[in-house]
This record gives sequence, structure tokens and C-alpha cells, in this order.
Amino acid sequence: MTTATGLAVQEYILTLTCAERPGIVHQVSGFLVAHDCDILENQQFGDRASGRFFMRVHFQRHGDDLGAEVLRARFAAIASTSDMEWGLHAAGDRPRLLLMVSRLGHCLNDLLFRWSTGALHAEITGIVSNHPDFADLAATYKLPYHHLPVTPETKPAQEARLLEIVEKDQVDLVVLARYMQILSTGTCAALAGRAVNIHHSFLPSFAGARPYHQAHERGVKLIGATAHFVTPDLDEGPIIEQEVVRVDHARTPDELTAVGREVESLALAHAVQAIVERRVLLNGNRTVVFR
Repeated sequence: MTTATGLAVQEYILTLTCAERPGIVHQVSGFLVAHDCDILENQQFGDRASGRFFMRVHFQRHGDDLGAEVLRARFAAIASTSDMEWGLHAAGDRPRLLLMVSRLGHCLNDLLFRWSTGALHAEITGIVSNHPDFADLAATYKLPYHHLPVTPETKPAQEARLLEIVEKDQVDLVVLARYMQILSTGTCAALAGRAVNIHHSFLPSFAGARPYHQAHERGVKLIGATAHFVTPDLDEGPIIEQEVVRVDHARTPDELTAVGREVESLALAHAVQAIVERRVLLNGNRTVVFR
């Protein structure tokens, strides 16, 4: 984009977290002023429980004499004084996603549609599955489809191949869109903070097979879904997004399942969107999600 003066306008997003102390906002704003930057959106949060400070700044700069790499190099000096965990990216950058699925395609379909219409501002590098079911769907979107069957005996080799794909395609985020295999501790560690999963929110009450049928037998009144980061503790990673829908006694198990799939798709899509927009920061076993 250019202004009436003919100067290019570059937009960036800075995110950071560090120990809470006086002067952090002043440091950041001072840096931006010194580099002729205008703040478009600023959000911050100080967590008294953990003593951590979180910040997301969307800013712009007129002129293209400084790019993201130069700004990163210059901000690094400030970040080091406060031991910050931080990132600075061009707002137009598209994070690279790898989608994983087994035999339930509702979340996969939803993400692909959002991506194809431009609603999901990312690049999807491909689809990984332990079944061949969605190869044709991948072909319609002109995406690579990696069929990686897995058994207990082949699991180490299969996950090694998965990590090869992640590295080769420079994947920023792995999305488990109803991928029904448990990732090993080593793979979870390799993807720490870079993998998100979705599950129904009946856990731990209705674990295992046919959770919506179990819920129907117990007469539940709320259907929910939780999107979270992947950790070695199954379905217990830091929560990013949750959605709920009220139901009643008239719903059949199949209808509950259909409602559940809609809620799962929505929760996962919202979580992925927030990550893509760099609105999610880890806070120990929790997250800070700027809206």
C-alpha cells in the first residue's frame, strides 16, 4: 500500500512476553517512535498470578527503507534487557499450516473452505493422514496429500516422516483436524507450541468411543468443543478456544453428533485464526488470547 505522498506503508505485528516490571510499554513505544512507526492496535495484559506481562502491537511505518529483518535486529537489543520472548513479523506474512486428519472430515473441510475464500490468512502446505480417504479432496484444492499409515510397530518411522515433512515444507503450525492418533512424547516435544488439536468438551466424563451417544444416555444439556495446544498429556494442553451450544432432551444421538461436529469445526477454526493473526501467547499451562 502507498500513501498520497507516494511512500509505501508497511505493517508489522510485534508480540512479546516477559516478567512484569515497570517501563516495558515505555520501551516498546519509545522504540516505535524512534523508528517513525504509528501504532494501529495495542493490547496488553499483566498476569498477577504468574507475574508475566504480555503485549501485541500492530503498527505501520511509512517507507520501505527498513524491513522486518532490520526492525527485528534493532529490537533485539531492547528485548535482551528484559529477557523477552518475542516475535516481529510483517502483517502480510502468511503462516504455513500442515493439516492432519483421519476419517472424520468436518474440521478439515471447514478449514479448507475458509482458506480457499481468503478468510483464513495462511498458506496450507498439504494434508497428512493415516488413511487414504481424503486424497480426492486434497486434489480438488491442488494440495499434496501425504498418506502415512501407522501401526504400533511403524509409529516411530511414521512420525519421523511427519517431522521431515514439517521441516521440508517449513511448517509454522500443525493442525490436528480430527487426527485420531496420539502423538508420541518426542513428536509433541518437537512440535511444542506449533501444534493445535480439537476435541469434544465432555472429557473426562465421556472418554473413548461414541462420546455423543454416552452424552445422550446421560441427558446432557450442553455440547462443547475445545481447541488446545498439543502436549504429551493427552487433551490437556493449554486451551486456546472453546465453543458451546445448548441442546435438549429431543435431540437424538445422531443429532448431537452433528451439532458436536459443527461446534468442533468452529472452535478449531477460531483457534487457528487467532494463532495465524499472532493473537495467542503461551502463559505456562494457559494462554493469553488477544481479541
